[in-house]
Amino acid sequence: MGIGERLKEERERLGLSQTDFAALAGASKNSQYNYEKGERSPDAAYLAAVAGVGLDVLYVVTGERVPKSAGSISAREAALLGHFRQLPEGEQANLVRTASALAATLDY
Repeated sequence: MGIGERLKEERERLGLSQTDFAALAGASKNSQYNYEKGERSPDAAYLAAVAGVGLDVLYVVTGERVPKSAGSISAREAALLGHFRQLPEGEQANLVRTASALAATLDY
């Protein structure tokens, strides 16, 4: 299995379309298609961007998975964290307050 196939596998694991994944990486859908077909290789900036949404870069590049701790977060949580980290500090604070308020309304 090559880099392109592993990249596609990771994108699908994260539940993202080629278009959505490419947008998160700052690439075009056509570039994403070419990466997954093995016709082109992603650069470091692309890999750094998608690492922020939970892509296992080591696996894509080498075929070896990053060891996961027992308390590791899900792909969905990693994607949310990636979005959170892209926000300015003031917006992060707003999001934390909103999430706290929503959680406080739930009956457990």
